[in-house]
Amino acid sequence: MLINMTKNENILLVQRMGLTGITNFLLSFSGIILLPVLTKNISIEEYGYWVQIGVTVGMVTILAMLGLPFTLVRFLASLHKVDEILEVFYSMYFIELLISILVSSIFFIFSGKIALVLFGGNNLIVHIMAILIFIECMNSFLIGYLRAREQIKRYSILNLFKAILQITSISFLVLSGKGIIGAEVGLLFSSLSIFFVLNYVIVSEIGFKIPRFENIKDFLTFGIPTIPSNLSNWVVNASDRYVIGYYLGSASVGYYSPGYSLGNIINIFSAPVNFILPATLSRHYDNNNINEVKSILSNSLKYYLIIAIPSFFGLSFLSKPLLTILTTPEIASKGYLITPVVALGSLFFGIYAIYQKIIILEKKTMTTAKIWFIGAILNLLLNIIMIPYFGIISAAFTTLTAFALSLTLIMKETSAFLKPEFDYSLILKILFSSSVLPLIILSINPKNLPNIALSIFICVIIYSFILYFTNSFKRDELIFLKSIFSVK
Repeated sequence: MLINMTKNENILLVQRMGLTGITNFLLSFSGIILLPVLTKNISIEEYGYWVQIGVTVGMVTILAMLGLPFTLVRFLASLHKVDEILEVFYSMYFIELLISILVSSIFFIFSGKIALVLFGGNNLIVHIMAILIFIECMNSFLIGYLRAREQIKRYSILNLFKAILQITSISFLVLSGKGIIGAEVGLLFSSLSIFFVLNYVIVSEIGFKIPRFENIKDFLTFGIPTIPSNLSNWVVNASDRYVIGYYLGSASVGYYSPGYSLGNIINIFSAPVNFILPATLSRHYDNNNINEVKSILSNSLKYYLIIAIPSFFGLSFLSKPLLTILTTPEIASKGYLITPVVALGSLFFGIYAIYQKIIILEKKTMTTAKIWFIGAILNLLLNIIMIPYFGIISAAFTTLTAFALSLTLIMKETSAFLKPEFDYSLILKILFSSSVLPLIILSINPKNLPNIALSIFICVIIYSFILYFTNSFKRDELIFLKSIFSVK
């Protein structure tokens, strides 16, 4: 039950999380839109290269950012004086700028070797990727400013703008016959556009100044220790594509990735938790409002499970028809079993993300690093052992194993601190309500998009009715949820 926090604050928090959730859903949907454009107009090997581009940019960005986007949120969120904001922001900005240029230059210098290992010797892919790495590092840092200042609407609008640019530019170039290079140029164009917009917006708002770099040591001391945790997280989430590519070839990466991306959609439900909650929880925790912290954690877990569990059931049984429509019959037949395994792992990760906020409040970030390090080592070893013998499906199971282990460890570590108060009987109600969904999908047996949409609509209606009639929501919660949509 929502307690202690004021009604208006609850409404604002949930609306912000809802807006962030919708934005991330639309961003994920943009990736789904691009799936048929890419898989049906470039070769499976080139699609494998496309996946490797995304994985590589993600890994290098984690290293090159030095944890500064999260550091910016931590140090900037409570500041109000313009001079202090300028000093903190531009001190980190110029450090990030220099590091990003350095990393991008390294990729240019070693482009030949990188191209031979990952992209069949195509140097141009690596040259474009080097520029993309620089832009993505800077964009991640600049987005951190919007997050620190809680400018959720602006964040959402910019991300939607980026998604539209990506879809249009990549689709235009790929459909014009430009292949993998066209897709990469379209991605670069959209990222570069957002880079210029973000710089313009922030400079217009706070102005510009040459910083004195007074607190750089504090910033780096806070940010750099987050790199091992983030890198280990990346190993669990993305390194399987490298291992698959090494042992089975880029075509197998192309078969694996669409099913993985579909199952990973569940992560959109945990994205608002990761984006919104750290600042809100820290404010209450630092003011010793422990009841508010418990309330937010408990309700975040409850509403996440209410959405994520039925989504797991739905994605699992819709994976083959969805992949058949969005990709090719060959990709669908080889990759549809990946989706339910990855979806379950993503569900576990969302629960982990809520418990992990307790570790952040307690300032025990090394605990998170240790957990992900253990998960990463386990995941990597299992991938190396199992993928050559059991193929791409084993990569999905190793990812699930790593997420399950990480969730178990974080729940054990947080048991001595704050614990979300949760009615575990509700899980049984959610599972019962969700177990009906496969029966609906199987009875409709959707083969095209209208039938899939109809299946989803009917599932949502029936699932909601079962939850309602099993008293899964208390009366005051229903009133509160209604107030969210009726507030002016």
